[in-house]
Amino acid sequence: MVCDDDLHVIETVGLVAREEGYEVISAEDGTEGLRLAREQHPDLLFLDVMMGETDGLEVCKALKADPATHHIYVILLTAMGQSSDAEKGYCAGADEYLTKPYAPRFLRKRLHEILDT
Repeated sequence: MVCDDDLHVIETVGLVAREEGYEVISAEDGTEGLRLAREQHPDLLFLDVMMGETDGLEVCKALKADPATHHIYVILLTAMGQSSDAEKGYCAGADEYLTKPYAPRFLRKRLHEILDT
């Protein structure tokens, strides 16, 4: 699953995942992302931090606090690259913290490492 308010990110991350044979669900804001994650239970969620009403940190905290969704592997994919930003992400429960721009080759590698086990 990809949750980002930037359609370009949704398209590029989604394309990489589909090319590798994975099904992709997408959401354009945190509220929709949280709802879809609770309904669909994706194995992996690429989640932007800075989004409108409900930001990615709130979504991550809610998913990790819920026994029904705490297993979802959350990768925060964000432009916020300070170490204090990453610390906030990990405190929210993120499994990984990646900064934009990202290398599609790295995303492919991580998809397989996480989902093919």
